[in-house]
Amino acid sequence: MNQPTRSQQTALVHNDYRAPAGFDAFPTPVHRASTVLFKNVEAMRSERWKDKSAYTYGLHGTPTTFTLEARLAAIEDGRFCLLAPSGLAAIAMVNFALLKTGDDVLLPDNVYKPNRDLGKWLGSDFGISARYYDPLAGAALADLILPNTRLVWTEAPGSVSMEVPDLPAICKAAHERGVPVALDNTWSAGLALRGFARGVDIIMQALTKYQSGGSDVLMGAVITRDAALAGRIALAHARLGLGVGADDAYLVLRGLPSLKLRFAAHDAGARKVAAWLKGCPEIARVLHPAFADCPGHAIWRRDFDGAGGLFSVVFDARYSERQTDRFVDRLTLFGIGYSWGGANSLVMPYRIQALREDWQGAGILVRFNIGLEDPDDLIADLASALAVL
Repeated sequence: MNQPTRSQQTALVHNDYRAPAGFDAFPTPVHRASTVLFKNVEAMRSERWKDKSAYTYGLHGTPTTFTLEARLAAIEDGRFCLLAPSGLAAIAMVNFALLKTGDDVLLPDNVYKPNRDLGKWLGSDFGISARYYDPLAGAALADLILPNTRLVWTEAPGSVSMEVPDLPAICKAAHERGVPVALDNTWSAGLALRGFARGVDIIMQALTKYQSGGSDVLMGAVITRDAALAGRIALAHARLGLGVGADDAYLVLRGLPSLKLRFAAHDAGARKVAAWLKGCPEIARVLHPAFADCPGHAIWRRDFDGAGGLFSVVFDARYSERQTDRFVDRLTLFGIGYSWGGANSLVMPYRIQALREDWQGAGILVRFNIGLEDPDDLIADLASALAVL
């Protein structure tokens, strides 16, 4: 059947050419789409997007994002994964999937600050009580669970003060009362800690960190094994309109093959730098889970296989904030900025007392992300900066 003659303008919009099938290469193709085309009306009216066996709209996924979700789930030994525009968006997606007015959520006192701020917002505007517990509570968490507690958050370790929680004990206490446990597993990138094996029900990661590795992507993921939980989270994902761009998804996919190698390099560099800092008289404490005096170290030895590049130190109490700020400003190889997991080393001073309800002790806390520079060069930079104290 002959095609009708089309104007040049229509031909610019509608073209019959289709590239031949069979092309193959290592990179995952980038599928950009808002509108997704259906073969017929019956396909349009189905709801197969919920099980990812079909496509309906770019917001719900494309082959590029489905591939990334599958690979992230495999890293964590999970079954279901959903992407979000940031780690905080992923946290919010879990909260809005599982909590409603009148409910209660428990968060560790060392929780990621934006998650703490989100908890306050849930309380002030949504009637959801957010309470904070000792991150080292372990089995004692059972005493805090109320009849209306619907979710327990954990963070392993705390991304500023580095306490390592006893996940199996926390999960046992929560599960005995029918409460699911969510883990922020960003610190380990899913490599050093097998969260589902320790009993958690939901794993959140900020893919902004090691997975992309380039300090240029904002993205988060929520991973589960339970189909019912996955369904509730998927509904929140759709209702909140959370989606990620295909180009960003591609950047994370591109980073995954080298993820484990980079993570090990960050780990080795961080341990060398942390060990050097531990010998400095200006430093009162080194908060690195692989070190014996870090809170929860025995749990880290039992549950973890690696440590990555993030740790903190506490300066001797004789140094003021003004002095430690001068130390930070003097560093030349460390950028002053949030986040971690990129090739460039970072430093960030914290007013830790303002972030915690139970912080004990004096001294200014400073957090380091050790990048992929030569550790000896970083140590020389730190030595020069410490001299200004």
